[in-house]
Amino acid sequence: MVETKLAIDPAAHAPADAYKLLIGAIVPRPIGFISTISPEGVYNLAPFSFFNAVCSEPPVVLFASGARRPEKDTLANVRATGEFVVNIVTEAIAEQMNLTSGDYPPEVDEFAIARLTPAASELVKPPCVLESPVNMECKVIQIVDVSTRPAGGSVVFGEVVRFHVDASMVQNFRIDPEKLRAIGRMGGTGYTRTRERFEMARPRLSS
Repeated sequence: MVETKLAIDPAAHAPADAYKLLIGAIVPRPIGFISTISPEGVYNLAPFSFFNAVCSEPPVVLFASGARRPEKDTLANVRATGEFVVNIVTEAIAEQMNLTSGDYPPEVDEFAIARLTPAASELVKPPCVLESPVNMECKVIQIVDVSTRPAGGSVVFGEVVRFHVDASMVQNFRIDPEKLRAIGRMGGTGYTRTRERFEMARPRLSS
């Protein structure tokens, strides 16, 4: 039982304080490892933990990018090309994912930095990460610029037009989490594994 709660007005504190509360409370967060390509043909790869699914008809995902200036390469690229690929981050590529989180210049190819393999997509120009067991080719539906303040952000909605899934991990469209071994983002510099789980059946209500 919670005995005492702090009532915090985010408007009375620095945006960094609200950020700490958000990333400390909203855990674990799935990581969208987003690959894009610039109009000049440079590959870009970056992780986003403000990422999730929206719906399944059609299948739509979203990720959010900060409102810094100049824009992150990922956001600039999706604005210019309307395409991106979501690659799921597993324990096996966690360190390589972390390498791509640096603030590199636009001309730098993060695939090369992380020594990850760009694999040709079928319907979009940005490549998939070969080492990721699940890739989702996406076409942008909408970009919502929620706030242009220094700590604001934009949300990118993309329709998944092609899934690529490691055949050894999927049966009847269900992905085995024990084989996938995805990781999640916690507060600060923390990450979590997804090996420890429990199940609960939803209650059935009589009509």
